[in-house]
Amino acid sequence: MPELRKDPIIGRWVIISTERKKRPFDYPHVPLDDKNGASCPFCQGNESKTPPEIIALRNPETKPNTPGWWVRVVPNKFPALQIEGQLDRRAEGMFDVMSGIGAHEVIIETPDHTKELPDLEDKNLEDVIWTYRDRSVDLRKDSRFRYILIFKNKGGEAGASLAHAHSQLIATPIVPKRVVEEMEGGKAHYDLKERCIFCDIIRQEIEENMRVACENENFITIEPFAPRFPFETWILPKVHESDFTRIQKHSAASLAQILKLTLKKMNKILNNPPYNFIIHTSDCQSPFLPHYHWHIEIIPRLVKHAGFEWGSGFYINPTPPEEAAKFLKEAEL
Repeated sequence: MPELRKDPIIGRWVIISTERKKRPFDYPHVPLDDKNGASCPFCQGNESKTPPEIIALRNPETKPNTPGWWVRVVPNKFPALQIEGQLDRRAEGMFDVMSGIGAHEVIIETPDHTKELPDLEDKNLEDVIWTYRDRSVDLRKDSRFRYILIFKNKGGEAGASLAHAHSQLIATPIVPKRVVEEMEGGKAHYDLKERCIFCDIIRQEIEENMRVACENENFITIEPFAPRFPFETWILPKVHESDFTRIQKHSAASLAQILKLTLKKMNKILNNPPYNFIIHTSDCQSPFLPHYHWHIEIIPRLVKHAGFEWGSGFYINPTPPEEAAKFLKEAEL
């Protein structure tokens, strides 16, 4: 069974995933599958190559685990965490440990092996976003889970092992340290000024218009003021909302439009880069927070970290966010 272990110095939890056990010779780079989907487990017609589906958006005349779907959710075949069992929090001497309990699901975004998110029709991308929301709502009912993290790895350099467009969801029994840091920063600002720091950033970015890449009625895409990575890009709702699962249908359509536009612009100017995107939202037990604001972080994998970054926690970014925003804003599609 996987195990969660807490670093006693900085409080960071790590997953020791025994089901994914690797030895030194197991780590060389493995190229993604090619564009021939004949053997791809995520392609339509290959449903038997995945675990049985959890849910699918499909033609009502078709049966589960058969063709006829356009978004499909399945358990990860090699889960980082295991859904069966109890948390079993315990001490091992001075160290804190608990069982690796959680959920790990794959959202297959399209049956078409050759398409990526920005290639989808707006309605299909909206369906993907709504599937994120539906799975989050369902998993929050499990009292063992504290956080639902939705993320996408696109390209081998970003951690993907299959080329077919998909994203993932992991439910964990603890709130990730990165999210805790954002919440604590937001709480400190709110205690001082009684305003959401994310809302303040959105207002200033709209007024200055130096780091705005694009926007629509409900959402804004910005290059953050102090980005860790070149072309790190955030998408935020313009109206305060801490909980992603409270998104409404009209907002999901609006989010699909700006996400598609942002990714198209990024692909255009960065030559279709590998990237990660992550949805940061409030935790399962405190969904309504005046000091936190859900958002999507998109991180193109353009540079590699080395000794200074790993040793110091500082990031060296060769592209100012003002220039990145200008490139994205002016990209012609």
